Amino acid sequence: MKQFHKIALFVSVLVLAALACSVGSSGSGDSSDPNILFQDDFSSTASGWSDTYRDAEGMTDYDQGGFRIQVLQTQFDYWANPNLSFTDVRVEVDATKIGGPDDNDFGVICRYTDNSNFYFLLGTSDGFYAIGKYSGGNVDYLTGTSDAAFLETNTTKGGNATNKIRGDCVGNTLTLYINDSQVAQVTDSDHTSGDVGLIAGTFDESGTDILFDNFVVRKP
Repeated sequence: MKQFHKIALFVSVLVLAALACSVGSSGSGDSSDPNILFQDDFSSTASGWSDTYRDAEGMTDYDQGGFRIQVLQTQFDYWANPNLSFTDVRVEVDATKIGGPDDNDFGVICRYTDNSNFYFLLGTSDGFYAIGKYSGGNVDYLTGTSDAAFLETNTTKGGNATNKIRGDCVGNTLTLYINDSQVAQVTDSDHTSGDVGLIAGTFDESGTDILFDNFVVRKP
């Protein structure tokens, strides 16, 4: 099991300043598929991800034809949201490691209402995964234990590879897929609706650098 040492998981970029804008049901890369609620190939920097940020400690921003999250400090996670609201969703994205250690985390968010309340579904480049929640300002893991929240899987591609992350948030059930293989399914009823998003971060080594692309939110 992967020991989890983050001191303050999900300390937000800009301490999550108030969301600046709201967008409709689709971003760049529109599709006629009626099951697609929102999608973004990040070809347009006006597609709605308003909490973009860059400084000496990292970034969340459109970059290199995708959406890039880079974390240059240890024990830290950054995330970004397109400022939407859904109930039951299937969220998926292609996540490519373009720098930093394999000892990282990256994934998707669902049912985000504010900085203190949302679900996260994560993989790592060194072959681990976790599902958890931030509820009322407290982090709780729905996989593993508080000391070893990340569990091992052989579905993740290591190194500077692209991994497809999918999180289904349907009713009280949260399901995580990595590269089309289901790795975890848990139940929880704390959060029922909210925004979706992207997340990436570090453990004991800084430098996580993930480029996300082909973000799609579907009806489950």
